[in-house]
Amino acid sequence: MIYRDFQDMKLSGLGMGAMRLPVIDGDDARIDEAQALKMVDYAMEHGVNYYDTAWGYHDGHSETVMGKALGRYPREKFYLATKFPGYDLANMDKVEEIFENQLEKCGVEYFDFYLFHNVCEMNIDAYLDEKYGIFDYLMKQKKAGKIRHLGFSAHGNLDVMKRFLEAYGKDMEFCQIQLNYLDWSFQNAKEKVELLRSYNIPVWVMEPLRGGKLAKLAEEDEKTLKELRPQEAIPAWAFRFLQSIPGVTMVLSGMSNLEQMQDNIHTFEEDKPLNEKEMEILLEIADKMVKKIVLPCTACHYCTSHCPQGLPIPELLALYNEHCFTEGGFIAPMALAAFPKDKLPSACIGCRSCEAVCPQQIKISEAMADFAKKLNL
Repeated sequence: MIYRDFQDMKLSGLGMGAMRLPVIDGDDARIDEAQALKMVDYAMEHGVNYYDTAWGYHDGHSETVMGKALGRYPREKFYLATKFPGYDLANMDKVEEIFENQLEKCGVEYFDFYLFHNVCEMNIDAYLDEKYGIFDYLMKQKKAGKIRHLGFSAHGNLDVMKRFLEAYGKDMEFCQIQLNYLDWSFQNAKEKVELLRSYNIPVWVMEPLRGGKLAKLAEEDEKTLKELRPQEAIPAWAFRFLQSIPGVTMVLSGMSNLEQMQDNIHTFEEDKPLNEKEMEILLEIADKMVKKIVLPCTACHYCTSHCPQGLPIPELLALYNEHCFTEGGFIAPMALAAFPKDKLPSACIGCRSCEAVCPQQIKISEAMADFAKKLNL
């Protein structure tokens, strides 16, 4: 196992994410504890020392199971991370109650790493609202030794991250973002990495395989990569990409069975960053994957000046592209929850004024209608 320096710690390059633990009969709320414990044992035996869970994972059972699994080991042998569940606005005034409950569920006296969970368009105002006292309470727990390192995770756009960092950046020690070679451009991950670098905040990675989409590629693309590195498995390319990005300290993988864990741990036995040619080819493959599905909006904003409804069309198309590529998911609905009703895709009247000036000749009105239908808006 390779290790990364973080302050006075040596963190395993691969961390075990506990969002996709093995389950019984496909029921996400019923974790197969026996298999989960075996996976933790294997991870511990092979040098993994970072374990990431959260209040809402597996319908609230992930923290309990991970606490049970890790509780069989000396506390100094592992680093445990969990998060304040601000993805649900109903939790904003319950930070003390939830934090104490999390300590009890995990069976620990302190968390090595604690995060503001999922900073995004929907909750940024609440996270920054002093009346909830979330930041003050977590800083108090840090001073008391119940939180060793405080950070945040973000699925929001670049502007949302900037707002959060302007308020709390000097006290954030790490940030967890969705980062992989597909989202390097598609979700502006490159700009997010650069933003964090400007604050000297190390990067924690979630979704390195994009929910499994990068574990298997088109036959022609797999052939291209095999010619470059005959011994490298296709999923490993995603990890090698991350090993090539300065500032990446922790890579989390939500492994759902022992085989996945064995493969990923094998990959992290050594650092094998990509050379310039390999990086170029991998990003070309990502670009090709995206272009097969998404609309080619360049955010030129010609459309917005001609929309009688004043819709933020480039933003809506970016979310539409994400939703189509992911074949669902939570990012688009979560972001749209922060939009006024008169700025949602359903507010499009289909006048096609925007289409008359679109350089890419995108059928915007059809996209808005389809988006509204997909989300039942």
